[in-house]
Amino acid sequence: DVVETQEHYKSRWRSIWIMYLTMFLSSVGFSIVIMSVWPYLQKIDPTADASFLGWIIASYSIGQMVASPLFGLWSNYRPRREPLVISTAISVAANCLYAYVHVPHSHNKYYMLTARALVGFGAGNVAVVRSYIAGATSLTERTSAMANTSACQAVGFILGPVFQTCFTLIGEEGVTWKFLCLQLNMYTTPVLFGALLGVINIILIFAIFREHRVDDMGRQYKSINSDGEGSDVLGQNTEGSIDHVAVVALNILFFVILFVFAVFETIATPLTMDMYSWTRKEAVFYNGIILSAIGIESVVVFMVVKTLSKKTGERAILHAGLLIVLVGFFILLPWGKKLPNIQWQEIKNNSIPRTAPSEMLAPFWSLPELQLPSNHTAEPVGCPVTQSWCLNTPKIFLAQYISSDVLIGLGYPVCNVMSYTLYSKVLGPKPQGVYMGWLTASGSGARILGPVFVSQIYTHLGPRWAFSLICGVVVVSLLLLEIVYKRLIAFSVRYGRMQE
Repeated sequence: DVVETQEHYKSRWRSIWIMYLTMFLSSVGFSIVIMSVWPYLQKIDPTADASFLGWIIASYSIGQMVASPLFGLWSNYRPRREPLVISTAISVAANCLYAYVHVPHSHNKYYMLTARALVGFGAGNVAVVRSYIAGATSLTERTSAMANTSACQAVGFILGPVFQTCFTLIGEEGVTWKFLCLQLNMYTTPVLFGALLGVINIILIFAIFREHRVDDMGRQYKSINSDGEGSDVLGQNTEGSIDHVAVVALNILFFVILFVFAVFETIATPLTMDMYSWTRKEAVFYNGIILSAIGIESVVVFMVVKTLSKKTGERAILHAGLLIVLVGFFILLPWGKKLPNIQWQEIKNNSIPRTAPSEMLAPFWSLPELQLPSNHTAEPVGCPVTQSWCLNTPKIFLAQYISSDVLIGLGYPVCNVMSYTLYSKVLGPKPQGVYMGWLTASGSGARILGPVFVSQIYTHLGPRWAFSLICGVVVVSLLLLEIVYKRLIAFSVRYGRMQE
C-alpha cells in the first residue's frame, strides 16, 4: 500500500478537473446548435422535412451509443489520453464539416446528418471520463466527483443555447470568406466556436492530464493505463466477481431515468401549444425559459446531494428521486372538465380561426364551411382537431405544468447522479471503461426511443395515455429498485474490505 503524496493528490485533482471540462464541452457540442438546426436545414436543403430533422437530432445519440462501449474498451487497455484526444478530434472535425454542409450542390441534408452523427460519436468519450473519475476517486470522494461531473454536463446544456443566442447577432448572411468557401453566420459560427473549444481541450489533455488511480480507501496505486504493457497492480484487491445483477438493474434504471426525461423535453413544446394556445414562437420562448430554470435548479440539486448522500446513502436518495419523478408525471394527468381550445384546421381543405364559445355550439359539420379570408396569415393555435382526443380530454392547467416541471427538475438530477455513483461503486476496482460505455449507451438509447414513444402515443392517444404509461414505467422501476436494493453496495463493502 502506498500513501498518497501531496503532489499526487494535486495532480490527480487537476486531471479530474480536465475531465469535468471535457464533459462540459461534450454537452456544449450537443446543445450549441440545437435551436438552429431546423432553420439551417431548411436553408441548405429545401427537400428536408420535419421527419428528417428527427433523424438529425437522433443521430447524435446514435453516434454516442455506438462509440461509448468502443472508447470504454479502448480505455481499459491503453492510456486514456489516446481515446480522449481521438474522440475530441473527431468532434472538432465534425463541427468543421457542419460549417461546410452548405457547399455541396446536392444531398446537403445527408452531410448535416453525418456531421451530427460524428459529433455524437466523439461524445462517446463520456464513458472514458466517468470511468477515469471512478478510478481516480475514493469511495468518500466518489459521490461528490460524480455530482460535479453531472453539474458540468448540465451547465454545458444550459450555456450551449446561450452561446447560440449570442451568435444570432451575426445574422443569417454574416461574413463570407470566399478563399475558404466559408460563411460565418448565426448557423456556422457556433460550431466553429465549439471546434475551437475542442482544440483547447486537446491541448489541456496533453499539458495537464495524467493517469492516476486510488483504491476505494484512497490509497495510491499505479494506474493500469499508465503504459500499454502494464498489468493490474492491485492484485488481491481486485479478487471477487462483480455483481452483474446489480449492474444490469442499474443499467435498466438509468435507461428509465433518461427515457422519462427525454419524454419530458420532447413533449413540452407540443403540449403547451395544444393546451394553452401558444404560438410556435411563444412555445419556444416560454419553454426555453422554463428549461433554463430547470437547468439552474439541477445544478443546485447536484451540489446539495453531495452533502445529503453522506447522511442518508445513495440508495435512499435514488429511491426518493424516482418517487419525485413519479409525482411529477402524475400531476400532469388531465383532471377536471374544461377542454382545451380547439384548432379547427385542415378539414375539407379549409382553415378557420379559433372560435368563440357561442360559435362552438354550432353543429360540428357546419364548421368546415367557414373559411378564412384569402389574405389571412395568422398562425392557427390551440389543440388541432386532427388529434381526436382534443375533443374529449380535459385541459392540463398551467399550474399543473409548472408544478410538474419543478418536480421533474428536482427528481431527474438526483436520479442521474445516484445511478452513476452506485454503478461505479458496484463495479469496484475492476477496469470500468466498457461498463461505463454500456451505461452511456443505455442512456443514449433512451434519448432515441423516448421522443419516438411519446410522439406516437401523445399524437394518437393523448396526454392521459402518454403520462399514465410513463407513471407505469416509473412504478416498475421503483419495484425493480426494491428488489435489488440490498445488492446496490460498493464492491469493497460486499467483500468485507470496508464498512458501509
